[in-house]
Amino acid sequence: MLIANDKDPLGSAFLDYQNDGAAPLITVQFDVAEDDTIDPAYFFRNYEQCPKLEQLALDECRGRVLDVGAGAGSHSLYLQQQGLDVSPIDISPLSVEVMKSRGLEQTQQVDFYDISKGGFDTLLLLMNGVGLVGQLDNFEHFFTHAKTLLNDGGQILLDSSDLIYLFEQEDGAFVIDLNEKYHGEVKFEISYKEIKCEPFDWLYVSQELLIDAAREHGFDCEILMEGPHYDYLARLSCMIKKPH
Repeated sequence: MLIANDKDPLGSAFLDYQNDGAAPLITVQFDVAEDDTIDPAYFFRNYEQCPKLEQLALDECRGRVLDVGAGAGSHSLYLQQQGLDVSPIDISPLSVEVMKSRGLEQTQQVDFYDISKGGFDTLLLLMNGVGLVGQLDNFEHFFTHAKTLLNDGGQILLDSSDLIYLFEQEDGAFVIDLNEKYHGEVKFEISYKEIKCEPFDWLYVSQELLIDAAREHGFDCEILMEGPHYDYLARLSCMIKKPH
């Protein structure tokens, strides 16, 4: 689903930062923890400023790359500078405007699920881009569509984290109500200045559940790196070749 300019807090923050070199903090509200803030500058970091996990993901990109939820375009900009054929996409109109102004040549405002033309060797979903799945039950839709976009031998590179740490007690035990929704299914709301987006579902998925979901839908899942806080980078490779 695309969003309109007046419901685009992230894009508005990116545009202000791009124009002024600074911008107020972005506020993030979600239903499993306290509110948080993000400096828009974080989305404009260069390769050297990226976490090691993101650096590895960028190093592992190959061929034609679809950068899903590209935001301010920093990952795509690096890949383009390395000579890769990269197509950054985002549902935010103002983010797309910022990416174009930064020199990204194949930027498009489009929903991942609305892309009908494939031929990609890498699908890149960083900064928990796999969150667009929303809920665990939606993995079938995600993997089915991903197969239509990937060439034979193609890969999905994504990072995520297990929010289990939010439920850790002082004694080290984890207390989760198994009758409730999966603890990584989060409801987000983002605001910037007076601009607020509609609430949306976002998924943080554990390594174990990602591996299970990938295998169930014909993908091999390799964990390339683990971060310091239940986060990780994964490479998913389709095990079923397309008919020719």
